[in-house]
Amino acid sequence: MLGVLALPIASAAAATAAPASAASSSQVARPCDRPGPWVIGTKAVTVRSKASSTSTSLGILYRGHKFTVHKSRGNWHYITDTTTGERGWVSGTYVYRQVYMCLD
Repeated sequence: MLGVLALPIASAAAATAAPASAASSSQVARPCDRPGPWVIGTKAVTVRSKASSTSTSLGILYRGHKFTVHKSRGNWHYITDTTTGERGWVSGTYVYRQVYMCLD
């Protein structure tokens, strides 16, 4: 014969979210609330004169290289190499923004 085990029912308070109007523009955004820096997701990426894989190559950015993205068009990003000042287009297939997560 099988016995029955009785366990107390645990009650949890209902989770509530703050209304959207409660967020103040004067609050300082936490680093995990903003997208991170742009990074190269492969060993190297070619900087091009136009947003096309067949356009003239202007240079190469290697993993860990610092650059700034000014605008995007489709899956291409117009960047400036912060070391040399060279400007051009890189494919979004190999360049992305890091994402952070808040655990609070």
